[in-house]
Amino acid sequence: MTITHLVTHSGGFHADELLSSVILTRLYPDAELRRTRDREFLTPAASRIIYDVGGKFSAELQIFDHHQRPGPLREDGQPFSSFGLIWAQYGRDYLAALDVPEAEGEAIHETFDSKFVLPIDLLDNGAMDPSVAGPLSILTLPALLGSLKPVFDDPSPTADDDAFFAALAIARSFVEATVQGLAAKARAQNLVLEAIAQAGASPILELPMGMPYRSALEKAGADHLLFVVNPRGGDWTLNGIKLSNDTFEQRADLPAAWAGLTDAALEEASGVKGAKFCHNARFIAVADSRQAILEMAQLAVKALDDAA
Repeated sequence: MTITHLVTHSGGFHADELLSSVILTRLYPDAELRRTRDREFLTPAASRIIYDVGGKFSAELQIFDHHQRPGPLREDGQPFSSFGLIWAQYGRDYLAALDVPEAEGEAIHETFDSKFVLPIDLLDNGAMDPSVAGPLSILTLPALLGSLKPVFDDPSPTADDDAFFAALAIARSFVEATVQGLAAKARAQNLVLEAIAQAGASPILELPMGMPYRSALEKAGADHLLFVVNPRGGDWTLNGIKLSNDTFEQRADLPAAWAGLTDAALEEASGVKGAKFCHNARFIAVADSRQAILEMAQLAVKALDDAA
């Protein structure tokens, strides 16, 4: 049976049904997305998917609400919102629709669920307090999407629907960018693992271009690597490796004598012809050739050895 209607509630909107709509409208682009509380449309039928409204959850009947008591729970006991229910049922098909390779699909499905979907579920159910984000709480995705609702005194009778559909395009960009980023990380991991093997015992990792590399370092247990070099446009960069994504601290800093220098001053301080820039925080340097950047990398390693 062809899906002709995607049905969610009318009135104000939240991140969970908005993000659910991103998934479903990608899979069923010809279906009408109807925001309503008309009981005729909230009755399950083979031609419609109902979500975040309707008072029940049944994947078989294609109705995905979570407001009933008891509400649907994950295997670990954490609550679903409509987004989590829709992702569990349709997420794999959504990834396929975005041309995510089948070999990477399950891992990306799980990662997106834990990193993106679950926080939405918890916030929507009140199982996580927005205050955990501290001063950034107004900049979380649910808060930003919620800020797109119409103001209270908007006189338009279609204000809620107009705002919902405008927000849908913005929500779609976040979901698709996140999925594409996860797929890119999966592609990068294989390239980085090959580069790690080629580096051997060297503390310098050379990559063919800028790319995510942390997960590959962790997978390979490559704790000996201290710096990464790669081309960037017509230049080459030398980067420190952060201890984690949650800190700016690095495994090793570039030499203090280079900090904040550019061009001739950096060439003189480093002794490398073609050195162009070193950030004052000593996490990145730039040179005009591969030979120059590798020379800088080797000097940075030597400086660490001398200081040890």
